[in-house]
Amino acid sequence: MESPQKTSYQPAAIEEKWQKTWLELGLDKTPQDQNQPKFYALSMFPYPSGSLHMGHVRNYTITDVIARLKRMQGYRVLHPMGWDAFGLPAENAAIDRGVPPAKWTYQNIAQMRQQLQRLGLSLDWETELATCSPDYYKWTQWIFLQFLEAGLAYQREAAVNWDPIDRTVLANEQVDNEGRSWRSGAIVERKLLRQWFFKITDYAEELLNDLDKLTGWPERVKLMQANWIGKSTGAYLEFPTVGADEKIGVYTTRPDTVYGVSYVVLAPEHPLTQVVTTSEQKAAVEAFIKEVSNQSELERTAEDKPKRGIPTGGQVINPFTGEEVPVWIADYVLYEYGTGAVMGVPAHDVRDFKFAKEQNLAIKVVIVPEIGAEETLKSAYTEAGILVNSGDFNGMNSVDAKKAIIEFAEKHNFGKLRVQYRLRDWLISRQRYWGAPIPVIHCPECGIVPVPDKDLPVQLPEDIELSGRGGSPLAQLKSWVNVPCPTCSTPAKRETDTMDTFIDSSWYFLRYSDAKNEEKIFDSGKVNDWMPVDQYVGGIEHAILHLLYSRFFTKVLRDRGLFNFDEPFQKLLTQGMVQGLTYMNPNKGGKDKWIPSNLVDANNPVDPQTGEPLQRLYATMSKSKGNGVAPEDVINKYGIDTARMFILFKAPPEKDLEWDEADVEGQFRFLNRVWRLVTDYAAAGVCKQKAEIDKLSKEEKDLRRAIHLAIQAMTEDVVDEYQFNTAISELMKLSNALTDADCHNSPIYAEGIQTLVIMLAPFAPHIADELWHLLGNKGTVHTQTWPSFDPTALIADEITLVIQIMGKTRGAIQVPAKSDKAELEKYARESEVGQRYLEGKEVKKAIVVPGKLVNFVLG
Repeated sequence: MESPQKTSYQPAAIEEKWQKTWLELGLDKTPQDQNQPKFYALSMFPYPSGSLHMGHVRNYTITDVIARLKRMQGYRVLHPMGWDAFGLPAENAAIDRGVPPAKWTYQNIAQMRQQLQRLGLSLDWETELATCSPDYYKWTQWIFLQFLEAGLAYQREAAVNWDPIDRTVLANEQVDNEGRSWRSGAIVERKLLRQWFFKITDYAEELLNDLDKLTGWPERVKLMQANWIGKSTGAYLEFPTVGADEKIGVYTTRPDTVYGVSYVVLAPEHPLTQVVTTSEQKAAVEAFIKEVSNQSELERTAEDKPKRGIPTGGQVINPFTGEEVPVWIADYVLYEYGTGAVMGVPAHDVRDFKFAKEQNLAIKVVIVPEIGAEETLKSAYTEAGILVNSGDFNGMNSVDAKKAIIEFAEKHNFGKLRVQYRLRDWLISRQRYWGAPIPVIHCPECGIVPVPDKDLPVQLPEDIELSGRGGSPLAQLKSWVNVPCPTCSTPAKRETDTMDTFIDSSWYFLRYSDAKNEEKIFDSGKVNDWMPVDQYVGGIEHAILHLLYSRFFTKVLRDRGLFNFDEPFQKLLTQGMVQGLTYMNPNKGGKDKWIPSNLVDANNPVDPQTGEPLQRLYATMSKSKGNGVAPEDVINKYGIDTARMFILFKAPPEKDLEWDEADVEGQFRFLNRVWRLVTDYAAAGVCKQKAEIDKLSKEEKDLRRAIHLAIQAMTEDVVDEYQFNTAISELMKLSNALTDADCHNSPIYAEGIQTLVIMLAPFAPHIADELWHLLGNKGTVHTQTWPSFDPTALIADEITLVIQIMGKTRGAIQVPAKSDKAELEKYARESEVGQRYLEGKEVKKAIVVPGKLVNFVLG
C-alpha cells in the first residue's frame, strides 16, 4: 500500500464527506433481522421552536453515543426522531405573525431537521413523525376512542381560567404570575365549563406499585412520581348538616383526631356551600366566592400566603360527639381535591391551628404525647400519641385508635375506610385550535357519539381565523361544527375542544416501531419486538407528567390487547442542564438584572448602562439571560466531533454542564493529537505482521497492557453507567501511551492505533471514520465490533516494590511479579537502597506486603 499524504485535521471537510457516505450506505436504517438482540435508544422528541440550543445538542449526543456503542456491541438498534409539534406557541406565533400554525410549524421542523442532520447523529430518518400530521393524529384520535370505549374518557364540569375581556379559556401558561391574561391583561376568573377527562385514577395503584419494576430509573424520579400519585389510607366521614338532608363528606388521614373537630371547611365552589349558607351570610359569602374565583390554584394553595375564610352561618353535626360545629368556606380548600371539604382540628394540624387562632375558633386537645401530659398548646401537636377527650377511645394510642374509630364509623353508617390518591383525573380538553380535535359528535337524540374509525382523522380545518379571542376557534367555524349524527343522521355538532398536547407525547414511542403503517396504529409483533425502550434520555422537568402519562397510556393500551408489556421505558437517564457564564446586576429586578454576555467585558464585568459591578455565575442557558452559545458557532469554529467530545467529557450525563470555551479548545487539541498520532503512523507504513504474544519485548508487553486496560476500563464505563467523561479519559491515557511508546513497527503498536480509532468512533464518529480509512481499512469503522480485553494482557511481569525503613519510604525497585514474601525481602535487602540504609544496622523484623512494599523495622 502506498503511504497516504499527511494532511492537517480539517473537521468541516471530513464531517460533510462522512455524513454523505453514511447516508449512501444506509448506515442508520433500522435493521429488521430479529436474530440479533434489539436495543431501542430514544431521546425525548423536541418541540419545533425553530432552532437547536445546546440543551438539545447534549441530549441527542448522549443518546447517539449509546446507539453507536450498541451497534458495535452487536445489537440491532432503533434510534428514531420526531417532533412534538402541536401546542400553544404555534398558535401564538400564528396570531402575532399572521401565519397559519401549520406553515410556521413545518418551517421550523425543516430548519431543525437540517440542524440535527448536520450534527451527524445516527438517526433513522425513515421513522420520522410529527404529532401535527394527520397521519399521526389520526391514531391519537383512535386512541381517544379506545379510552372512550373502555369507560376511561368522560365529560364533567371543571374550573378553567376565563378571560372576561377576550371571552376565552386560557391555559395555565397564558396566565402571568399576577393572575392576568397574556393578551388582554384582564384579571383571570375561574369559571366552570364542561371538560373532557381521562380516568388516570383508575390506574393509580398500578402506576404506584409498578415503580418497583423500574430498576433502571433514578430513585429521585420514582420518588417524584410516587409523591405525585400520593397514596394515603384514611377515613371517609360524613357530617350531617343542621336543617337540611345533605351530608358533608370529608377525607382524613387522622381519624384519631375526630373528637377535636371544631369546624368544617368547604371549598367556595362546593355545591353544598349554597345549601348551608344562611340568609344573613349570603351576601358576604357570594362576595368572598367572587373574590376567590379570581385567584389561581397556585395562589390559593401557596404556603406563604395567609389562609382566608368566612363563616357560612351553617352548622354540621359531628357524628361522634353529637356537637354542632360551624361550616366555613376558605380559599385554601379546592373542590377538585379530595371531597372538596376538610374537617378542622386546630390542636393537631399546623394550618388549622393558625386559621383557628386568626378566626378565634375553638381549639380542643384530643391527643397528648403521653398519659397525664399537659393539654394546653402553644402550637399544633401533630405527632402520634394517646387519645384524651375522645369518649370511649380515651387512653388508646393513635395507631390503634385510627382503626377502632373507622370500625365504629362503619358500624354506625357514617364513615368507612378509604384509600385515596393525590392524583386527579387528567383534564385533556383545550379550547384551542392547534391540537388534535376530539373525535366525538354531540347529537340531540343519541348524546355523545364517537366518530367512526373509517372517518378518522377528524382533520383540522385550514380556513380558520385565529385572534386569541371569543372562545374556541373551531366553535366559530359553523361549516366544520355542524354535521349529521353518524348513528341517526339528525343534525348534530362536532366537539370543538382539542386534546392536551401531552396526549400526543404519551404514545409516540410506540409508533416509531412501525412508523409508516397506514392500516393500523402499529403492528403488534413489531411493537412487542422493539418495546420497551431500552434507554430513554431527557430532561428532569419531564419526570412527572410526561413519564406518568406515558406509563398510563401503556397500561391502558396493554389492557386493550395491543401489546404484552407493562412499562414503556426500561432505563431512564435525566441529563443535566447546559449552563453558561452569566452576568447579573444585583441592584436590578426582574429580567433587567440579566446582562447579556456579549455586552460585558469579561476582564471588567460592569453594567454597560450604569457602570455597576456585575456578579458572575453559571446559570442554565436561556435567551432571557443572554448567556447562550449557538451550536452552529461552535461547530463552525471547532467541528461537530469537538463539540461532542466537550459535551461528553465536561461532566457525567446526569450532572449540569458548565460551558467553557477553554475546555472546548482542549478537546480540539486532543483530537488534533490523535490525528497526528494516527496519520504519522499511517504515513510511515502500517504494520501488517501478526503479534507473537510469547515473544514480546518488555516495552511491547507494557504497551499491550495499556491497550487492554483501556479496553477494560472503557467497557466498564459505557456498558451500564454511561460515564462518558471517564471513558474519554481512558482514550486520552491510551493516546499518551501510544505517543510515549517507541515500538512503532510492532504489531502491538498497530493494535493500539486500531483500538484507539475504534473506541473513539462512538464519541467522535467523523474523525474516527476518516482515520480508519487512512489506516487502509475498507468500509466504515462504525460496523466494527467493540473490542474485548484479554485478561492475560493485564498480568504484569514486574511490579514496583516500595522499600521503607521504619515506615518511611526510601526508594523503590522493579522485581518479578510472581515473587513470594521471602523473595521480596531478599530483593529489598540486596538492593542498593536496602544496603545503603541497612548497613551496620540491626533489623528487628521485616514487614512484607506482597505486591506492594517491604518495611524494615530497626532495633
